[in-house]
Amino acid sequence: MGQPDIENLPHYTWDDYQVWQDQWELIDGIPYAMSPAPTLQHQAISNNVAWLLKEQLVDCQQCQALLPVDWKIDDDTVVQPDNLVVCGEVSGNFLTKAPSLIIEILSKSTERKDKTTKFKLYEKEAVKFYLIVDPDTQVVKVYDLFAGRYVKRLDASDETLCFDLGSCQISVDLAKIWP
Repeated sequence: MGQPDIENLPHYTWDDYQVWQDQWELIDGIPYAMSPAPTLQHQAISNNVAWLLKEQLVDCQQCQALLPVDWKIDDDTVVQPDNLVVCGEVSGNFLTKAPSLIIEILSKSTERKDKTTKFKLYEKEAVKFYLIVDPDTQVVKVYDLFAGRYVKRLDASDETLCFDLGSCQISVDLAKIWP
């Protein structure tokens, strides 16, 4: 059995996406179900990340930490990163510009998409930092954008990492993200 014939799959857009029930992402016109719902461990890690990011950004007037929100990249691509930091002015009901930092927490249903499809998408959209959190191994793969390509900085689990967001700098103690 080979790969599906992508050219013959239906192509969906932002207009279609807006009326769908449940949680979905849309990448290059292809819908991805966001189910089943995240596990308790996934939610605990995401919550801890959100608190740490918010705490680090309390004095930064230019950047803010967000939980999943629609990031409309173009008419046929809308994603919802688990945790993100966006810098500069943000308005409306969804993002239209690239976040500075994205953190995705792996689950069995999203692992491949997070490691390949979203990796390439975030790289193409010039997201400065991409962190992939593996709850099972308690390892965070940290990627920095360099000359338009992601370069792996390190695999970390309890280190404190510093990120220069341009408007501000933050330090994230990874030991504090694990439930």
